[in-house]
Amino acid sequence: MSFVTRRKPVAAAAHSESGHRLKPTLGWPHLVALGVGAIIGTGIYTLTGVAAGLAGPAVILSFAVAGGVCAFAALCYAEMASLTPQAGSAYTYAYVSLGELLAWIVGWSLILEYTLVCSAVSVGWAAYASGLIQQAGWPVPASLLAGPEAGGIVNLPAVFIALVVTGVLLIGTRESATVNFVLVVVKLVALAAFVAITLPTFDASHFSPFAPYGYGAVSAEDGRKFGVMGAAAIIFFAFYGFDAISTAAEEAKNPARDLTIGIVGSMALCTLIYMVVAAAALGATPFDVFSRSEEPLAFVLREMGQGAAASLIAGAAVVAMPTVIMVFMFGQSRVFFAMARDGLLPTRLATVSGRGVPTAVTLLTGLIAALIAGLVPLADIAALANAGTLAAFIATAVAVLVLRRRAPDLARPFRTPLVWLVAPAAIAGCLYLFTSLTAKTIVFFFVWNAVGVAVYLLYGRLKSRLA
Repeated sequence: MSFVTRRKPVAAAAHSESGHRLKPTLGWPHLVALGVGAIIGTGIYTLTGVAAGLAGPAVILSFAVAGGVCAFAALCYAEMASLTPQAGSAYTYAYVSLGELLAWIVGWSLILEYTLVCSAVSVGWAAYASGLIQQAGWPVPASLLAGPEAGGIVNLPAVFIALVVTGVLLIGTRESATVNFVLVVVKLVALAAFVAITLPTFDASHFSPFAPYGYGAVSAEDGRKFGVMGAAAIIFFAFYGFDAISTAAEEAKNPARDLTIGIVGSMALCTLIYMVVAAAALGATPFDVFSRSEEPLAFVLREMGQGAAASLIAGAAVVAMPTVIMVFMFGQSRVFFAMARDGLLPTRLATVSGRGVPTAVTLLTGLIAALIAGLVPLADIAALANAGTLAAFIATAVAVLVLRRRAPDLARPFRTPLVWLVAPAAIAGCLYLFTSLTAKTIVFFFVWNAVGVAVYLLYGRLKSRLA
């Protein structure tokens, strides 16, 4: 069989050699918390301002569009995750349906996605942490609180949090999931408090004009794309944490039930939260005011004269936003692990510690994420991460359709409803959002995958377990 088309059997169990299996320790509450922990983070605490600057009050529609595309993709993920409960997410789904080469490309795109998300959220966290550091009067040089793009030397808080989360993940999977669960509760309480404080000052005039930049994706001279769809292509970043749940498939106690609840439940809950918080922020302060801040929710409260509440919101962000880094770093290590276990990357990276943690890949992910977070600005990181995610979503939707045709009799614990409508809608939506990204982002994505194909041809296709 050609290396392009060779596929793993759908029902193939994970390799059972000692040191190469992950332990099933997570129930559906942990998985829902993983999803909420990944989805509710930089998107609401930081990118709300960025997106409002691109779409105006119509950013609420941008959230709805991005959430809708992700909802269709989430239904496809739920079917594939319950059908193939192995580590690896979209990489594994592509491997059992589309062939090894395409699986490699998807896995390589996931590496781009997860690593850059970890970095982007670290930068978003650092914006709130730096605000608290300056407010407290700590003698930290400004050059160590921002990367080169912002006139500094290195974003030290971003580097710090990426490495701290790496350390937490090395403790153990269940322990990390428990920490995540607690921090998710803190995060949701803080957002509920923000809405409760801002609603009494709600001003409907802030929503007019509703879509000052239009509803499409309009290019500006600086390369950014304005309008509802231009903003949706950026804040799409804020929604796709649910796919990290599927990387934990091998560690779910009851994959058929728990994965479906985790993926669909977290997606529905978070879409509602995003739209409510965005509406509350817009009602309290005009979009062109708070969109200039890197910590928009805290900024809105300060503009209202709620300095103490702003500090509490910023503090909650500092405490709780690392859950996003934790979940995506968890997901990245599992994708690395799956690719290494299949032989496409060095197999020593698939070694699992006594606590059930793939130590080498977790450390590698953390170090790379810390390096990028310290030097690269948030907007560039988020856009590049989106490109990798869109590729993975398209591959998963295609995988569902391919297996429905090729193997219609497979037992599917969860079946995507109206699959011949939902999956094509997910594909079309993702393709449209991809074309709404900046030209620089699209070019980098194809360059990244060209490098990936070269790595595969020189190493992966020869070392693969299916070779």
